[in-house]
Amino acid sequence: MSKVIVIGKGPAGVSCAIYTARAGIDTTIIGNDIGSLGKAEMIENYYGFAEPISGAELSAKGIAQAERLGVRIISEEVVGMGYDGAFSVKTQSGEYRADSVVIATGSPRKTPKIKGIEEFEGLGVSYCAVCDGFFYRGKSVCVLGSGEYALNEARELIPIAHQVTILTNGEELAGRAPEGVEVIEKLVSELRGGDRLDGVLFKDGSEINADGVFIAYGTAGSADLARKLGVFTEGNKILVNEEMETNIPGLFAAGDCTGGMMQVAKAVYEGARAGMAAIKYLRGGK
Repeated sequence: MSKVIVIGKGPAGVSCAIYTARAGIDTTIIGNDIGSLGKAEMIENYYGFAEPISGAELSAKGIAQAERLGVRIISEEVVGMGYDGAFSVKTQSGEYRADSVVIATGSPRKTPKIKGIEEFEGLGVSYCAVCDGFFYRGKSVCVLGSGEYALNEARELIPIAHQVTILTNGEELAGRAPEGVEVIEKLVSELRGGDRLDGVLFKDGSEINADGVFIAYGTAGSADLARKLGVFTEGNKILVNEEMETNIPGLFAAGDCTGGMMQVAKAVYEGARAGMAAIKYLRGGK
């Protein structure tokens, strides 16, 4: 078992892993990309570089440093988390376990701009199948999304709901839908209802009934993963104390997912702080 799993291989996650690895703690980073840093053409406000450096190059240097120190890098998308005395991190192809987890997945993905999503949040719109699926037992629900995250949410709902439908909103489904799950690829126009959500309207004028819609657009964001374990969040921000600790012992968060200044320097600092806190936790200073 890995002692610590860091979710996210951007500057916060890699910084954290460097600290835990140098402390002799078995460390694994899991992430499918380097996040927003990879899109930065040139960075010239980060310490230690006389000349501007691209985000991709800076990221590559950090990952190489972590690997040199013995950190394992698993390039997969994280689709879920659990806890049964130890933490479990679920990816597209398997499950990994650890005594401690640090979430460093960057800023959250955007929610699709579909009329009714915000209006029905908590009234039929949910962002977590593990958290809220129980409330829809025996009912008809939809999962909005087309990637592996949406497929995973659908699988979580199958044993609970009467009917599960995946709405890809015009996109191609990333994999094979689970048996018994209908897939509708039409563009979604709006979510409808009165006091609660009761239906989904498509751009072509057709409509289906739905008691609930679970938003699983793109990949699982930091807050999505955190909510599955009952972590306190505020909007799409994970709430942490000054040691980067969440309200769940052994679970930490760092970087853009905690809010504040979206800068590499801040991410690296918080990653280091989270790493040091995880070291203390794993050594018994809980």
